[in-house]
Amino acid sequence: MSHFTTIDLHWTGRPQSIAALLIESEGQRALIDPGPESTIETLRRALRSRGLSFASLDSLLLTHIHLDHAGATGSIAAENPNLKVYVHRFGAAHMADPSRLLASAGRLYGADLKTLYGECLPVPETRLAPLEGGETIRVGQVHLDVFYTPGHASHHVAYWDPCSRIAFVGDTAGIRIEGKPYLLPATPPPDIDLELWNASLDAIVSLHPERLFLTHFGYIDRPHEHIRLYRERLGDWSALTERLLHSTESPDQGERLFIERIAGEVRGALPAEPAELYIFNGGLGLSWRGLVRYLKKRSRDAAPSASA
Repeated sequence: MSHFTTIDLHWTGRPQSIAALLIESEGQRALIDPGPESTIETLRRALRSRGLSFASLDSLLLTHIHLDHAGATGSIAAENPNLKVYVHRFGAAHMADPSRLLASAGRLYGADLKTLYGECLPVPETRLAPLEGGETIRVGQVHLDVFYTPGHASHHVAYWDPCSRIAFVGDTAGIRIEGKPYLLPATPPPDIDLELWNASLDAIVSLHPERLFLTHFGYIDRPHEHIRLYRERLGDWSALTERLLHSTESPDQGERLFIERIAGEVRGALPAEPAELYIFNGGLGLSWRGLVRYLKKRSRDAAPSASA
């Protein structure tokens, strides 16, 4: 019997947008990525359908602290005084005091922030278990190895179950709806780094996983092929962004053309309904801004050696 159950959080009423993963073994229970606070009642109902509640959980395992993955953490901790929250050490301070995280998200989402993500309550520091990578987390008989996987975010980790040979990779391997052939990168600001990202993909490949689990959305078979295609897509998007930065009159015009180009590709590859779901989940404008920030930083970092 599988220890893992996918919970569809139906973000903004859309299925297959955000997945939380329930782990149950020997009377212990954990969630990987509880999702945003805006979907907390959906999560509560899903647990209740299994005879569980937030108080039934022993721990939350965060892949990273972006609100679509971790925004509900503080609210769940407020209902469960014994909850332990595993998070990379770079993200732990922002879980204890989410003011800077919310300020950054507010600049990206503006007035839509609360509608999309709800509240983000602080987590008491005593509940936080900061990770470096290299640890093993036990949930009953399930032993998950922690790998530090920056690139999408500086505070990103992946969890590896050597028994099932499943890697739970958050956003490190992008967006791909279970059973669908198409995949999209997710490259939002502020700390996209493609060199680090490719090293993180190398680490996942080195495990020889049989399946990946993506928060957006579900299980992916043939992970080596998926990761190979994902590397290509990241490189293609970076090259497209660089071309548009140099060939358009303004970043705003470049962003419009980027969105039109990628959305056109998605609509050409998929039927209408899944295509629009991919486009919504993908946050293409945010991906443009994340890649622009990365390319400009890379250019600044290279400037001293170029002038030497």
